[in-house]
Amino acid sequence: MTDQPEPPFPADDPDRREIWTMLVTRDIAAFLAGDWSAVEDDFAAGFFGVDANRSADPDQWRPRFDTLTAYRDEWLRQAAATADSADLPNAARALHAATTLTRIDVTGDLAIAHKKFHGFMPLRNGGADFLNWRTQYVCRREGGRWRIAGFIGYMAHAQGGGGAFRVAASTQHRTAGPYTPVVETRGGARLLVISGQAPVDDDGRVIGDTIEDQTRVTLANCRTQLEAAGSSLADVFKVTVYLTDLADWGRFNMVYREFMAEPYPARTAVQTGLLPGFQVEIEMWATKP
Repeated sequence: MTDQPEPPFPADDPDRREIWTMLVTRDIAAFLAGDWSAVEDDFAAGFFGVDANRSADPDQWRPRFDTLTAYRDEWLRQAAATADSADLPNAARALHAATTLTRIDVTGDLAIAHKKFHGFMPLRNGGADFLNWRTQYVCRREGGRWRIAGFIGYMAHAQGGGGAFRVAASTQHRTAGPYTPVVETRGGARLLVISGQAPVDDDGRVIGDTIEDQTRVTLANCRTQLEAAGSSLADVFKVTVYLTDLADWGRFNMVYREFMAEPYPARTAVQTGLLPGFQVEIEMWATKP
């Protein structure tokens, strides 16, 4: 267990504090306990749910829950699955860390809460699920308290990943390297591969005399190629690094951490001969949200 965080709203903003407590504190505690009775009264009459299918394109959104009963059944199914797989002693802390709800728009008795998830759910087998989506809740004040009237759920999150890959369990020894031993892509994920990128500008001139400078240019070129194809560094799940001298590995990693964030991709490093002037070349595999 962990101490419950305070709402990120001042005491003189009771509406937003109440909505935040309902959608974060009470929701996480009830879900991990599988206790629907703890949140059942948080839902308004006429509740509905829309599944955005991890997409930012509204044409892909579909109605999913036409009654609260339908939503309750799915909620209980997901809670049971989480109880079977999650590292429950650490799950509450992880879910609070992964949850962001800092924007709640209120007009009279109507509110929209913009809730985002970006982080990990630790698993009891040593792995972790990568959480990366957002949900918009429509809330309405009824009988003197705020309730959930409906939501658009599982929307694509701009921070990347979109839940298309996860950190899998691994028996590999612990190291200080910024990489994940085993990464598993979700079924149906679209894959994107970029050819090896090098420390060159648009005219093909080698940029940088040090491994640090060349690494920054090379990773920036990787980012440019991924973004041009509709992906990002946050969506990368596999990296292959080619160095002319593996003695530069530590200096390479210092720069690599500037560009790459957890969950780190799986990674391989090879010492090899490269084209004249190159100290590094990088190839990447990514999912495409």
